[in-house]
Amino acid sequence: MTRWFSALLVCVAMVASASAAEVRGTGAIGVVIERASGSVLLVDTVARASIGRVEQLGDLSHASVVFSPDQRHAFVFGRDGGLSKIDLLAGALVQRIVQGGNAIGGAISDDGALIAVSNYEPGGVRVFDARTLSQVADIPALGPDGRASKTVGLVDLPGRRFMYALYDAGEIWMADFSGKGAPRVEKLPGIGKLPYDGNVTPDGRHYLAGLFGEDGVVHVDLWQEPLRARRILDNYGRGEERLPVYKMPHLEGWGSAGDVMLLPAIGRHELIAVDKQDFREVARIPTYGQPVFAVVRPGGRHVWINFAHPLNDTVDVIDTMTMKVVHRFKPGPAVLHMEFTARGHEVWVSVRDANRVQIYDAATFAKKAEIEAKAPSGIFFTARATRIGQ
Repeated sequence: MTRWFSALLVCVAMVASASAAEVRGTGAIGVVIERASGSVLLVDTVARASIGRVEQLGDLSHASVVFSPDQRHAFVFGRDGGLSKIDLLAGALVQRIVQGGNAIGGAISDDGALIAVSNYEPGGVRVFDARTLSQVADIPALGPDGRASKTVGLVDLPGRRFMYALYDAGEIWMADFSGKGAPRVEKLPGIGKLPYDGNVTPDGRHYLAGLFGEDGVVHVDLWQEPLRARRILDNYGRGEERLPVYKMPHLEGWGSAGDVMLLPAIGRHELIAVDKQDFREVARIPTYGQPVFAVVRPGGRHVWINFAHPLNDTVDVIDTMTMKVVHRFKPGPAVLHMEFTARGHEVWVSVRDANRVQIYDAATFAKKAEIEAKAPSGIFFTARATRIGQ
C-alpha cells in the first residue's frame, strides 16, 4: 500500500507540474495582426514566441486592438466593420459582430465597460457593452449640412468619455457616458478641413487632431471648461511645394517625450517637435522618408520611426536629447508597425513582405529574435490596457 501510495503521489505531482507549466500570465501576451489572412497571431513577449492563432476575423487591412483592464480579452476592430472579442488565455474567439460597413478603429472606456467603434460607413460612432457586445448607443455624425460624416481619431478619455473628429464636417465631438441614459455629446465645430486622425496625451489632458486639408493641427485642452478648439502648427508647409502623400501618418503613434511631442508631417520627410506647454513648434527633424508612426521608447529617450512606401524598408531612431537620427537600419520590405515591451527593453517590428516579426534590443539596436507571421501589420501588447488613449 505504501509503495502504491508513493507512486500515486508521484503521478499527481507530475500532473500538477505539467498544469503549472501551462499557466500563463496575461501581461506577457501580445497580438499581431495578420492582415492578409484575416487572423491574429498571439505571442509571448517573454519567450519571444508565437503561442496561438485566431482566424476568421474578416478584413484586417487597417485593424487595431484594445484590451480589457484585466488584460484577459482583446477587442479587434476590422476594416469591414467587424468587432471581435478574443480570450487571450484560451486563444479563442469569444464573439464577433459586424456593426458597420467600413470601420476605422475604436476605443475602450476607462472602466472597461464600453467599446466604441469609429465608422466610415455609415459614419458616426457606435458603442457596445464590453461583456456581451450588445449595442448601447448609436451616435450619427451629421455635419451642419445634415450629411453623414466619416469619423476618425477616436480615443478614450477619463470619466467614461470618448473624443473623435468628423472628417467630412470638420468638427470634433466628445461623447460623455458618465451619466445615466443617453450620452451627452459636446460639439466643437469649424476646426478646419479634413481632420484625418487624432490622439490624446498620456495624462488625458490634450487632444490633438491632424488636418489633411490645411497642413495644421487642432488642439483641445480637456481640463478647460468650456472646451475650446484652437489651431496650432498652422500651415506648417507654407511656401513649399506639396509632396505626394503615399500613406497618411498615424497620430496614434506620435511621440510624447519629456517636454515635447513629435508629430509626423503630412507628406514630408520630417518630424515636427512641439513644446507641450504652449504647443508652439520648436524644431524639425529631417527623416529618411515620410513618417507613418513615431513611437517613443518608454522613458522617452528615443523615438523609432517607420516610413511610407516606397521607403518603407527603413527605420530611423531619433535621440530626443539632440533631436537627431542616431541609428538607421533596414529590417526588410514593408515595415508597418513597431511596439515596445512595457518597460522598453525591446521593440518588436512587423515586416509585412518578409512574413515575420523582428525583435530588437532597444538600447543596442541588436536583433535578438524573429517570429514567422502571415503578412504582419499592427502589433499590440497587453500593457496598453493600463494607458489612456491606447
